[in-house]
Amino acid sequence: MKSSGMDFTQGNVGRQLLVFSAPLFLSNLLQIVYNMVDMIIVGHVTGKAGLSAVSVGGDVSNFLTFLAMGFTSAGQVIISQYVGAGKKKEISRFISTMFDFLMICAMTLSVVCLLLREPILAVMNTPAESYDQTMSYATVCMIGLVFIYGYNIVGAVLRGLGDSNHPFVFISIAAVMNVILDLIFVIPLQMGAMGAALATVISQAVSFIVSVVFLFRSQEKLGLELKAEDFRRIDRSMLADLVKLGIPMAIKSASVQFSKLFVNSWINSYGVAVSAMAGIANKISSISNLFSNAINTAGSSMVGQNIGAEKYERVPRIMATAFGITLGIAAAMSALILLFPEPIFRIFTSEADVLEIAMRYVPIAILLFAGSACRAAMNSLINGSGNYKINFATAIMDGIVMRIGLSVLFGLGLGMEYLGFWLGDALAGFTPFWIGAIFYFTGRWKTNRYLIRKK
Repeated sequence: MKSSGMDFTQGNVGRQLLVFSAPLFLSNLLQIVYNMVDMIIVGHVTGKAGLSAVSVGGDVSNFLTFLAMGFTSAGQVIISQYVGAGKKKEISRFISTMFDFLMICAMTLSVVCLLLREPILAVMNTPAESYDQTMSYATVCMIGLVFIYGYNIVGAVLRGLGDSNHPFVFISIAAVMNVILDLIFVIPLQMGAMGAALATVISQAVSFIVSVVFLFRSQEKLGLELKAEDFRRIDRSMLADLVKLGIPMAIKSASVQFSKLFVNSWINSYGVAVSAMAGIANKISSISNLFSNAINTAGSSMVGQNIGAEKYERVPRIMATAFGITLGIAAAMSALILLFPEPIFRIFTSEADVLEIAMRYVPIAILLFAGSACRAAMNSLINGSGNYKINFATAIMDGIVMRIGLSVLFGLGLGMEYLGFWLGDALAGFTPFWIGAIFYFTGRWKTNRYLIRKK
């Protein structure tokens, strides 16, 4: 039976990129919306202390997903290259290997972080006014880590096969549940930040269970041959492929998240109002990545399939289309925040001291939009090529050298304080663009030797 995934090795590139990225964009939008609902409801019900708790707790929770982000992105690329090379029999065995490996990682990470949660919050310079709520929020998220990892695994499998519609359905289920549970836990039950965390974890658990059931019931349509017993053993050669590409991608994710933790821990030291604004800034950053990540994810699968099929002439067209879409959207978002800054920030808070800081953040938000637009196409090439060396170089330069280096330079060296840390973070976002541009013009991406085994 024909797979329900998309074949990106032929047909109109622009149409394919838009069709495949649209559900990814909507999925990302829904995820941002239900994360923003946490912050909006908690912020208005409990004030800036609750807003700070969701901000700091959210930073910790996001950092703990670095393995899921790195290895599922790698898994998606590997699956897409298998599809492009016509090696569909390999896919089912690879899926079980990736699932077992990442579930073990999630459970181990969850236990370790629960044991170390007090030192973690101390390192984050958590404001005293929000400490208890932050601890509750972070603890719940640590316990629910396995569901976050599980959902990302299934989503990566489907996207690698060329199916971006069903991940959108699953995230929609989570979004609707999260909003409903937020309204119940935070307002009438007065559970504060902990209620918001519970709403998120429960909704993600339900979404994960539904997605697993779908994957098994639809495997014939998807061209898979999944068996329960396959999930009791790991294929060592496939694990080696996953680790080879996954480690640099995980390092990239970890380094970016770590550097953001570093930046935000300094920002939190400037008081609860600045810490509260940091949470809003994170949401602005998420919005700036909204379109970029959708195009990046779609582009990675498209590039991966075409490299696997050795149709290198289609890759520049994919990248040019990605650039056109993201730059246009970044321009529109920049205009909105320039014209309507106060109404946008008032969505999250009405406290005057937080809003005063927000007005000073507007130019940095515009830089974030531009950086997200510029790096989407280049990340599609870097990730889709499977070149683990370039991924590793990007990880170190983006996450450690540039983000931390520029933040310290502007924040401490030039005395710009919290605004300097935000500025350094925004400028570091352009790093993948410069690395990707050099990689593209060298032509070293025109090979599938990084992932496809010649058997």
